[in-house]
Amino acid sequence: MMRRQRRSRILATLGPASSTLDQIRALAAAGADVFRLNFSHGSHADHAERLKLIRQVEAECGRPIGVLMDLQGPKLRIGRMAGGRVTLEPGASFRLDLDPAEGDARRAQLPHPEIFAALEVGTELLLDDGKLRLRVDRFGPDHAETTVLVGGPLSDRKGVNVPGVVLPISPLTAKDRADLAFGLGLGVDWVALSFVQRPDDIREARELIGDQAWIMAKLEKPAAIEHLDAIVALADGVMVARGDLGVELPPQQVPVLQRRIVRAARKAGRPVVVATQMLESMITAPVPTRAEASDVATAVYEGADAVMLSAESASGAYPVEAVTIMDRIIGEVEQDPAWRSELEAGHSPAEPNTQDALCCALRRVAELLEPAATVAFTSSGFSALRVSRERPVTPILTLTPSLAIARRLALAWGLHPVPFDDVREVAEMIDHATDAALRLGVAQPGDIVAIVAGLPFGQTGSTNLLHVARVPTP
Repeated sequence: MMRRQRRSRILATLGPASSTLDQIRALAAAGADVFRLNFSHGSHADHAERLKLIRQVEAECGRPIGVLMDLQGPKLRIGRMAGGRVTLEPGASFRLDLDPAEGDARRAQLPHPEIFAALEVGTELLLDDGKLRLRVDRFGPDHAETTVLVGGPLSDRKGVNVPGVVLPISPLTAKDRADLAFGLGLGVDWVALSFVQRPDDIREARELIGDQAWIMAKLEKPAAIEHLDAIVALADGVMVARGDLGVELPPQQVPVLQRRIVRAARKAGRPVVVATQMLESMITAPVPTRAEASDVATAVYEGADAVMLSAESASGAYPVEAVTIMDRIIGEVEQDPAWRSELEAGHSPAEPNTQDALCCALRRVAELLEPAATVAFTSSGFSALRVSRERPVTPILTLTPSLAIARRLALAWGLHPVPFDDVREVAEMIDHATDAALRLGVAQPGDIVAIVAGLPFGQTGSTNLLHVARVPTP
């Protein structure tokens, strides 16, 4: 289990269906590269136990496994309704206000004054994942008078979406801050930040997280798309969170935005995850629909670093089967000659700096010399991600003295992280590179490997060396 054969990665969510040692072990064997802990559900004790078991499986399989904690973020919801449920009629007037009294067919509590502060006449509000739609006619600091455009049943505590409006709220609630402190204390590798609307949201999270973990911006708000390049530049990775994105935007726009986000992330060299409803039917069925298989394949053809399972692996009836079929879909796509053509078509020119110049040259070396492997030495992960950005044809072994960095890189396209003791001179570097290629079975004696590193060794962002070495023969 030390090295995956495929380049694209699988991110699997843990939950009630996948929380024992045997279950996590089976998911890793089936193809899960990174595990997601969803802090919208479960207790701190639940997540601590799951992370402990992940580390046990990691030690057994001999391959770094990443752990991503997903923060809940602000959840905008109405209050309680009389009898638990009412029906809104199209064309009827409906009031939203701060009054905590139970709602009825004429009004409901909306305990979020920040929403009223951001409204304009004509703003549309979506309730219950977009099933109901209201138009704002009048509003004040503590209420909004609306007209029901699309009616239907409305029950307690249903969610509220405000598409096209930047809400003056932090992406980090008090719960998120407590969860974040706990998760960082456990040693998570990635933090997924929900409800990102603007670049400042990433900066706010960075002040709390520092270098303890990498930040993944979940792009689920249309407002975030308006600042896409700036958010991608500030985050360490991005997630195409198609759930809320598909609520706040017409469904026909989501595939186009997915492609745009993947391209922006690839251009910047940031890992990008495509998530939500990828194999949704496998929550209850042992096989996916043909459309779902095509959806996973599309993300792989686009060059996404990883695809994600949510309820399929967390609470579904077939978690291992879901990971297995996702692994097989990726493997089938990556054997298609058209897959490489798609990657080339989506490739962005390198940046005019030493690091990218070398990685660009490395990509060309891999095409011409067909080395058995590419080996990237990295302390911070930067060099490895720049190599991954180029999508070379060879396997990419990533040698790093930091186990924490190795775990973070487990999410990135094509990288095979290998923790090792640090090096101090070029001859030692060559020995480590060729030995790793032999141990992982990607090279045989007499094969060549292409190496990128930075001199002096151990200095972050100093990639300035490209070396072609031959694996020693006995």
